[in-house]
Amino acid sequence: MKQDRDIEKEYSPSESAAKLRRLADAIEKGERFEIQIDGERIYVPVHAVFNIEHEREGEEEEIEFQLKWNNAKNPE
Repeated sequence: MKQDRDIEKEYSPSESAAKLRRLADAIEKGERFEIQIDGERIYVPVHAVFNIEHEREGEEEEIEFQLKWNNAKNPE
């Protein structure tokens, strides 16, 4: 079992755009998405659920693009 973690990483606009393009291509083609975050390679399975979350608290707003999946539910 993998260790729990909660990491937030900032990227430059060009890096962010490149990662989003790769993600969009994988979703559109129905393929697994791979990304390395803080030294760990993450494999996002095809059955992952994509959602967009909007949060507002006082003067701050946030939009999160999320991919969620359960490794035990449907391993590839």
